[in-house]
Amino acid sequence: MISNRRMNRRSFVRATGSFGAMALGWPLQRQLTTRNRSTGYFTIGNRNDHWWLITPEDKPFFSLGLNHIDPASLRYPENIHIWRDKYKGSTTTWLKESVAKNLQEWGFNTIGWEQEVTVRQWRHSRSFTFEEYNALGMPYCHMLPFTESHQWEQHTRHFDFFSSEWEEWCEYVARSHCAELSEDPNLIGYFYSDCPTWIHNRPHNEWRGPIFDPERLKSESGRKELFDLAERYYKTTHDAIRLYDKNHLIFGDRYEANAPISMEVVKAALPYVDILSFQDFRDPVVHLDYWHKETGKPVLLADAAKMKWQTEPGEFTRNNGEWYADTVDQLFQNPGCIGMHLCGAYQRNKARRYGLLDEFENPDQENVTLMKAANQKISSWMDANF
Repeated sequence: MISNRRMNRRSFVRATGSFGAMALGWPLQRQLTTRNRSTGYFTIGNRNDHWWLITPEDKPFFSLGLNHIDPASLRYPENIHIWRDKYKGSTTTWLKESVAKNLQEWGFNTIGWEQEVTVRQWRHSRSFTFEEYNALGMPYCHMLPFTESHQWEQHTRHFDFFSSEWEEWCEYVARSHCAELSEDPNLIGYFYSDCPTWIHNRPHNEWRGPIFDPERLKSESGRKELFDLAERYYKTTHDAIRLYDKNHLIFGDRYEANAPISMEVVKAALPYVDILSFQDFRDPVVHLDYWHKETGKPVLLADAAKMKWQTEPGEFTRNNGEWYADTVDQLFQNPGCIGMHLCGAYQRNKARRYGLLDEFENPDQENVTLMKAANQKISSWMDANF
């Protein structure tokens, strides 16, 4: 089954043009980071023939992240007493005494992406503030809302990337987010859109269509048109960030590895991102190995999990700790992979209907124990070898 999917991926590559790193004219020896090589912030580096994140203290770092952390899950009528009595109604207190404490206890070393589902097929919850990140006191990644082109989001039209309004919006996003975070050593880097619909869509957002019509990729002129469009997108976002933050890494879009991915889009992104990021709930080990070998770029599994997805209201599902342990162990062997972020969530709500804690803060002990052991195995190896 895995080999067939890989052949499908390669068939798609052939259908849209050769994509080896040298075929792109993108030399592997080029400087891989878009940021200044100033000290005191996370960067990337190759040590012992493996790509790693490098901490501000110059130590290799493999990111073990948890995604989707929202205090609103502790404010239902039936559990708000915990919020009020235990945490005094304070998000920063909750972040210090619950989130940071538990994540570190479970062996996670990164806040992968804190925003959480609010209503299905709707936007995620808000990002944390600078003060809330400080309360966590952990390395984290931050998502910049340049576009709402997510494959699960059904309400927002596409931007015109060649318009002056797009430039103005990108500058505003960078000014409102990056200017505040630019000197925080705990910030690893910035994500853009979650699973952008460059050349695919889903039934609930079919009304707007993909950003670019995939039928036009059948001609050379259409492929060039998409490359020019994507280059404009990635250059504009990159330049807006660098206007306000020259210190942190750029992770870019989090591509859906199991949907069509245009080679023209990835080629356009390469000079403007430091790491290629993917969501993958099927074959992350195979796909991340493929993308690293094809591009020479470090790769990150930015969102992944194994669980029952098709749940009904009131039905809850559990994250699979055995799958997590096996997947993170295999990704760690990939010389291009710099981390794995689990599609949590931290605490389940009634929209997503899964999480490592239930509504009353009881952990899924069986699966948390498996995840903790897997995380500690990697951390122990890192401590012994660096």
